[in-house]
Amino acid sequence: MSAVIRPAADASQEIAAVDLGSNSFHMMVARSDGAEVQVIDRLREPVRLASGLDADKRLQPDAAMRALACLQRFGQRLRGIPAERVRAVGTNTMRKLRNSRDFHAAAEAALGHEIEIISGMEEARLVYGGVTHGMRAEQARRLVVDIGGGSTELIIGRRSEPRLMESVSLGCVVHTQRFFEDGEISAARFKRARLAARVELEFLERPYRRAGWDVAIGSSGTIRGIWRVIMGQGWSRQHITREGLEKTIDLVLQRRHVDQIDFPDLREDRRPVFIGGLAVLAGIFDTLGIEAMETSERALREGLIYDLLGRLSNHDVRDESVQAMAARYAVDVRHAGELSRTALKILDQAGRSWNLDMRVARQFLHWAAQLHEVGLVITHNGYHKHSHYILRNSDLQGFSQTEQKLLAALVRLHRGRFALETLDELPTIWVEPVKRMAMILRLAYLLHRSRSPDLRPPVRVTANRRGYELQFTQKHWLDKHPLTLADLEREAEVLASAQLRLKLAS
Repeated sequence: MSAVIRPAADASQEIAAVDLGSNSFHMMVARSDGAEVQVIDRLREPVRLASGLDADKRLQPDAAMRALACLQRFGQRLRGIPAERVRAVGTNTMRKLRNSRDFHAAAEAALGHEIEIISGMEEARLVYGGVTHGMRAEQARRLVVDIGGGSTELIIGRRSEPRLMESVSLGCVVHTQRFFEDGEISAARFKRARLAARVELEFLERPYRRAGWDVAIGSSGTIRGIWRVIMGQGWSRQHITREGLEKTIDLVLQRRHVDQIDFPDLREDRRPVFIGGLAVLAGIFDTLGIEAMETSERALREGLIYDLLGRLSNHDVRDESVQAMAARYAVDVRHAGELSRTALKILDQAGRSWNLDMRVARQFLHWAAQLHEVGLVITHNGYHKHSHYILRNSDLQGFSQTEQKLLAALVRLHRGRFALETLDELPTIWVEPVKRMAMILRLAYLLHRSRSPDLRPPVRVTANRRGYELQFTQKHWLDKHPLTLADLEREAEVLASAQLRLKLAS
């Protein structure tokens, strides 16, 4: 990716990615002309979030203060960039945090933008996309390895398409803490750390070796740091070789303490966690039989930028994920489409009165309509609960953990009891919007319960603070649809138990 500095331009044309990693926080601001991405600004701070977790996975106050101060600085740079052109994600440590709501809310306030917590698989997908974007076609099968502060992502893909993806709880910060917490270095300790990494990776050895690759590529700071040391020592001209890796290990073992790791080619803030990252990379080389690895400056940030550009140009990988899941679970596509059409019609009538973000609401209502019946593959009884479980626990590419929870909650609430406890795990700011969207989806579901093809319910919805009022614009339409009338009367009772209101206009 070319880093071209250009004169100041309208910030509304800029796009930005923020990566809240376990070791460092990164921000990248870029501009796209449709064919190429130009990086116009980068910021990086070694926050070391992972080292701030105590034994109960709670974030210590000093680590939280470092993180929030960094995000305030990032937030200043992002002012003026529209929210839809910024994507901020939290990775391994943010996933692990217990009782994270307070810190998450404070972090979003400091940054001035929503922060998504992404799964390890989603992180792997984005890393692969960032590293392989625009690569030459002759090296079609690619192994991409990214060692972060708290996790390591390993992906095998063909050209731009990831085929095997894993996120493993190995990282330079956590591995250093586990085996070298007091800073002492010895051959025996390093051997244990290297073997422990191999044990963690054992489950993927057979499928990854069987899949094979034409080129292995390492990304992010840990692997790049090791590469710089090897290059600085003159042990390789271009790649991380096995020989160069072993020589680097021998060189580090000559230091008796982490404080003595002072290689001039290694950035100073990388030195305290270098030993742990080196053990993880050695374990990866051992497990997969790697002899040489290229390195890439690109990583998660670039993947976020390319993914965001796809969303802005109406090529959203989340749409593809939803379509793939609908096909996998043999969803009735025609019925789902009609349900979606009616739900979006109701949204157009009620959404603004409820102050819903219309763009986001349209997306989630459409996706929920497409997937509301995936649980039928298990049984009809309580299928909405099965649908909720499937959506909550599947790997949906492109979706953050919060987005997946939102989608699962909508599907859970589309029929039956209005189970308010379903909303408990959602961020507070999403509780009311999801409640309103669920009311819309429930109404669409009831209107299409007959599954009559090409049904166009002549409904007019007027929203108010407590709920909504329904009026049918075709005279006697409800008289001709007695099941719908009975369903709506029952729905009014169900919503009333949740302190919501449905009123049928005469």
